Amino acid sequence: MVEHLTKEDFKTKVFDFEKDKEWRYKGDVPALIDFYAEWCGPCKMISPILEELSKEYEGKIKIYKVNTEDQQELAGAFGVMSIPSLLFIPMNGEPQMAKGALPKPALINAINDLLLKKE
Repeated sequence: MVEHLTKEDFKTKVFDFEKDKEWRYKGDVPALIDFYAEWCGPCKMISPILEELSKEYEGKIKIYKVNTEDQQELAGAFGVMSIPSLLFIPMNGEPQMAKGALPKPALINAINDLLLKKE
């Protein structure tokens, strides 16, 4: 199930960007965050794909959505300038941002390579 995050949710579940200077992911499984807006056509195209992936990868990754219109401070903290922007958050290491609506096969490859690859 895709979960929508507010700034407060984000600080509790992902990273407290106001308090911590060094990146430290708070989750227990890797995550993918979709920065989107309601009016964005490409965002609407990938939304059902992200819902499918949340079911296919249930228990392995979390998929979150952040509405950039409602959560402008959060989008700004991550330098989101275009949407959709997808933030891939592995358990270890730095998060990586991808811009644009990726097709499902590219999302699956990114999830497997960036989030689930065994070190």
